[in-house]
Amino acid sequence: MSAHVRGGVGGRVAYYRSVMRPKMSQQDLANAAHLSLGTICKIEQGERGVGDSALETIADALGVDPFLLLFGRNAPRTAVHAALPTLSATLAMQEIPEDGPVRPLPELRTDVEATVDWRLTAHYTRIARRLPDLLAELARARHRFSGPDRAALAALLVTAYRSADAAAFEAGAWDLSARLVDLMRHVVPDADDPLLTASVAYVRTETFFAASAHAADLRALEQALDAAPAPTTADRSAARGALHMRAAVIAGRAFDLAATQMHLAEARALADQLPEAVYHGTAFGPDSVRVHEVSVAVSLGHDHVGKALEVARKGKPPTSLPAERRSGFYIDLARAHLWSGQAAGHAFEALKVARHIAPQHTREHPWVREDAGTLRRLERADSEALTSFAEWCSAV
Repeated sequence: MSAHVRGGVGGRVAYYRSVMRPKMSQQDLANAAHLSLGTICKIEQGERGVGDSALETIADALGVDPFLLLFGRNAPRTAVHAALPTLSATLAMQEIPEDGPVRPLPELRTDVEATVDWRLTAHYTRIARRLPDLLAELARARHRFSGPDRAALAALLVTAYRSADAAAFEAGAWDLSARLVDLMRHVVPDADDPLLTASVAYVRTETFFAASAHAADLRALEQALDAAPAPTTADRSAARGALHMRAAVIAGRAFDLAATQMHLAEARALADQLPEAVYHGTAFGPDSVRVHEVSVAVSLGHDHVGKALEVARKGKPPTSLPAERRSGFYIDLARAHLWSGQAAGHAFEALKVARHIAPQHTREHPWVREDAGTLRRLERADSEALTSFAEWCSAV
């Protein structure tokens, strides 16, 4: 490995800029990280330290984990994993929060809305690092507020739990994810919002998914659909559509073709009536359904790869879709190409696109590690680039 890697954070920034992204100049990195060229030069030369915020933006621009820049290849874990114990400790004190300040509701809402943006853009490091303090403050506020403010606070708390769950689930901390889902289900009745209840049911499926209990997962989703409000408004239609969309994927994992087709048809019918948008924290609309059609086909197995590739050829997800969803499309597409047996190079290209869109989501995805390892064994793509990618996602 280059001596740069042993030269501290700045040396590792220079190394990954030049090796993992060969065509990335210092100016390219400065532009991508929204920093000045002078700042990048000083960081790489060791003349300037790097704060947490700058480290995250540089790591995102390079497509690596911040821990890799801090510790190199000897990093024992990712930055998300490092922050999870603090998050877990915070959750243990939700019912008996420590004394401390509580800001006005509008300020809390602004911070919670920021975590939704981080979730949709797959910035899990920011979530894992910054959610513990916010969750602690929200817990204190919930014990102090009353009346309408208490319902609004419950909604904020559920939304913040969902953001924290995204980081935990993607990091493979499934017990912590299950704990967060339980907290969501415990608090959501206080919000008195049926659409928020439907979104919690959407997230709850992760608990079954982690256990590969797909049949039980599908039953839970169908129960949630029975309880969901009638689709009389855009928000209500989107809530039902998202549940159908998720149910189609789970039915695919359960190899229930009839249920898969039924839920996809319902999701498509609802999506055709709505503009693509984020409704109650979940993207839904025609583009989201098309992305899920690829996911469903891959979930059903090798025999349905042709359908996945056919849907993908009709159009790629627009940049207006959340980064997490777009990267998921390319991860699914990579597997479809790999399974086709004819386009391993296309599979690697899809994985690289996924990394460019949402590096943290891509790096933590188990399919990425599996498929990068398979591609490396096949040696059908550029060996140096593929080896670097496989090392990046811990496939080797």
